[in-house]
Amino acid sequence: MAKPRALISGGSRGIGLGVAKRLAQDGWDLGICGVRSEAEATPALDELRGLGAAVDYVAADVGDKSARERLIETLRGHWSRLDLLVNNAGVAPAVRADLLEAGEDSFERLMRINCAGPYFLTQLCARWMIESRRADPSFRPQIIFVTSVSATVASINRGDYCMSKAALAMAAQLWAARLGGEGINVFEVRPGVISTDMTSGVQGKYDDLIAKGLTVQPRWGTPEDIGRAVAALARGDFPYSSGGVFTIDGGLTVPRL
Repeated sequence: MAKPRALISGGSRGIGLGVAKRLAQDGWDLGICGVRSEAEATPALDELRGLGAAVDYVAADVGDKSARERLIETLRGHWSRLDLLVNNAGVAPAVRADLLEAGEDSFERLMRINCAGPYFLTQLCARWMIESRRADPSFRPQIIFVTSVSATVASINRGDYCMSKAALAMAAQLWAARLGGEGINVFEVRPGVISTDMTSGVQGKYDDLIAKGLTVQPRWGTPEDIGRAVAALARGDFPYSSGGVFTIDGGLTVPRL
């Protein structure tokens, strides 16, 4: 039988690469998109191929309508169907700014890439999945949104990021509600403080906060931690949990006295 195929946005670095590596180890073939050229992404792609995955890479900004359409058209030209979409791509603010000083350009950029991009990428993929299910009712595709604890934890120097992740969390709920009747499960994986290139600039800050008890488990999260969670969902280990939010944050959001 053909191996299952997953599209992972932002899958050549950070959390997305952690997810891609775990799925490759579990026997998935992969479609990876990112804003870097294929040449720049080659070391990561070669690593995934070394784990046994066939990998298609498409340079595409999910926040751009034409790029999203080109991404799906390309994959549809190579693949007969899509088993899993992992909406992972996202950006941080270029500059952290207090709410009283923050500008609209950054807000619009983050909402376009972090929210509108995956929202409408899901629309394209869901149409493809529904088409495949009508041809084969036994086919059970899934969609996973990778969001952030910032969907509910306020950071007043990056309100644009928090707003974009809160909106994305609602997008996951909306798509779960819409696609349940189509036989497509939708989940949200909500990471905490994860060690990636995106967080490297604030490593000292969070090293100190973690040492002072920010998290129940006194360490940074890793892309591998998120990869394990996504892989469990992708295996179908939670068949009666569509719309579920899986928080992978080392206990950061546990209320404590």
